[in-house]
Amino acid sequence: MSLKEIYEGIITIEPGKRGGKPCIRKMRITVYDILGWLANGMSIEEIINDFPELTQKDILACLAYAADRERSVKILAA
Repeated sequence: MSLKEIYEGIITIEPGKRGGKPCIRKMRITVYDILGWLANGMSIEEIINDFPELTQKDILACLAYAADRERSVKILAA
């Protein structure tokens, strides 16, 4: 399974919502929000307890989306 298949249909981008940032299933919770919470030490269970509208699949989709974006970043030599 490709990374895109993991997050396709879960990560949505709407120009008028949250400044066009990638969100979870058309909600106002962004991929950045999820990644920030994880980076600050929250567990998946804690995030879901705080935001019961989220699922483990949503959170894993954020990680897949971030990994896919990171893979496509190109560094330009000076």
